[in-house]
Amino acid sequence: MAPLRELRRLGIVLNDRGSKYAVSGCPVASRAEIDAALKALKRDKSYAKATHNTWAALLSDSGPLKGDDGEAGAGMVIIRMLEREALQDHLVIVTRWFGGKHLGGDRFRHVQSCVRDYLDAI
Repeated sequence: MAPLRELRRLGIVLNDRGSKYAVSGCPVASRAEIDAALKALKRDKSYAKATHNTWAALLSDSGPLKGDDGEAGAGMVIIRMLEREALQDHLVIVTRWFGGKHLGGDRFRHVQSCVRDYLDAI
């Protein structure tokens, strides 16, 4: 396995009704590298304690991979955005700390906003 590439964290980019959202990511080439990046992110206790660390990547060798981490459908939102940008071999992780109030469909708009912020930053 190649060494972990630099994990870029934009930190908290959005707050809504007590929930906080952050976005991170890095280049990856395999599922093993995705797992290593998630592990590295969760070494930070605040990310380890997050309610959800939703992620997705389009791997050139094996296609799309995603993990909803309890936020059903959020991984597919990230995949669709990566496909539109034709960004392969790059992992994007959207982290949510639940604030106590359900956000309904707004949570998907927030995932989109986080991914857009990340894509604009790379």
